[in-house]
Amino acid sequence: MPKDTSKKSSKKTPAPPPYADPKKAAPAKEPTGPIWEKKPRNFAIGGDIQPKQELGRYVKWPKYVRIQRQRKILYQRLKVPPSINQFNNTLDKNLSLNLFKLLHKYRPEDAAAKKERIAAMAAAKDGGDEAESSKKPLYVKYGINHITKLCEDKKAQLVCIAHDVDPIELVLWLPAVCRKKDIPYCIVNRSRASARSYTRRPPPPSPSPPCAPRTGTTSASW
Repeated sequence: MPKDTSKKSSKKTPAPPPYADPKKAAPAKEPTGPIWEKKPRNFAIGGDIQPKQELGRYVKWPKYVRIQRQRKILYQRLKVPPSINQFNNTLDKNLSLNLFKLLHKYRPEDAAAKKERIAAMAAAKDGGDEAESSKKPLYVKYGINHITKLCEDKKAQLVCIAHDVDPIELVLWLPAVCRKKDIPYCIVNRSRASARSYTRRPPPPSPSPPCAPRTGTTSASW
């Protein structure tokens, strides 16, 4: 029996392929270059330079540095006694500046001025002026033993104490003596600046630690 050719033949559409169609245009890629490319560093032998690291924990620091750091940690962790903590309450900048100006006015005389004063006193004594020859110059006294004697005799009018005396036991008792004798005292923050105001010679350069203990005390007595 012949097939009926009057009917149209229907074709099935095939399934799409699982891979991308090469005929379709690929999407445009973003521009690449040395700015955007990732270049991971290689720190192996012969590779990139190692970054800088903190190696302070491997350093064997000098003994005085270790003592300073240990003392700071102890002061932070322990309760500091009031007699030691009072040395943290120092004069402010303006008061310290005025104090140094006052001390500079009563700075001890140098060798040339002392020689002239002695010659003038001898000339006045030869002339019969005993009052003129017996006058003593007014200047600042310093030294822990001298200051202690002046405080005990109630001759000191103002006592200046440095805050960074080492060891602190050298001047730890001095504020108590001043309070007992009703003598005004102050604690200055810059002992070298105050020392520059009343010493005869300029202070020597700072010695390399460990250095001799400083007894930064001065007294105004006239």
